[in-house]
Amino acid sequence: MALQPAVELATDEQRASYGFGLQFGEQLRRNSFEGLDLDAVLAGVQHWYHQQEAAVDETAINASYQVIQGKREAQEAELAGKRQQLADMFLKANAARDEVTTTPSGLQYEVLESGDGDSPGPRSTVVTHYHGTLVDGTVFDSSVDRGEPAEFGVHQVIPGWTEALQMMSAGDKWRIACPPHLAYGEQGAGSAIGPNTALVFEIHLIAVKD
Repeated sequence: MALQPAVELATDEQRASYGFGLQFGEQLRRNSFEGLDLDAVLAGVQHWYHQQEAAVDETAINASYQVIQGKREAQEAELAGKRQQLADMFLKANAARDEVTTTPSGLQYEVLESGDGDSPGPRSTVVTHYHGTLVDGTVFDSSVDRGEPAEFGVHQVIPGWTEALQMMSAGDKWRIACPPHLAYGEQGAGSAIGPNTALVFEIHLIAVKD
C-alpha cells in the first residue's frame, strides 16, 4: 500500500480542497486503466489549473486514449469469451444430471420442494426468497442472507426468472440455471456480474399476488 503524503488540513479551505481531491480520486478509480500514472495525472491538473502550456498536445493525447481504449476492449472481449466457455461447460454438466430439466430456451431447473398454490401469470406480482450465485458458488445477491423476502412483478426480472416463475406454483422451491442470454447477456450487471455470465438461483415462490 502506498504511503499517504503529508498534507496540512488545518483550515476549512484545506479540508474542502482535500475533499475535492477525494472526489477526483474516486472518479479516477472508477475509470482508471492498467498502468495509470498518478504523477502524470497530478502534473496535468497543475498545468491546467495554473494555465501552463500542456506538455503533450491534444492530438497525441487523443491517440493515446484510443490505444488504451483498444487494449481495454480487447481485455473485456477476452474475459467475456472465457465467461461464455465457463457457462457452456457448467450448463452442459448440469444438464446431464437426472434431476435437471432443460427447456427449449435453454433454462435449466431442478425441483427441490413442491407446493400446491397458484401459478403466476406474466403480469403477476410474486413474493419470493432467493439465493443467487455465479457458477463457482460466489454469492452476488440473496434475499435469504438479507432475511427479507422480495416482492416484484414477473415481467420485471431477467428472462430466466420470468420463464421459471410462470412454471412454478406457490410453495415450490426450485434451483434454476440461467444461460447468459437468459440472465444479463453481453452487457452484464455492474462489477459483480460480467458479460456472458451464467447464473444459478434457488427460488422459493412464497406467494402470488394478482
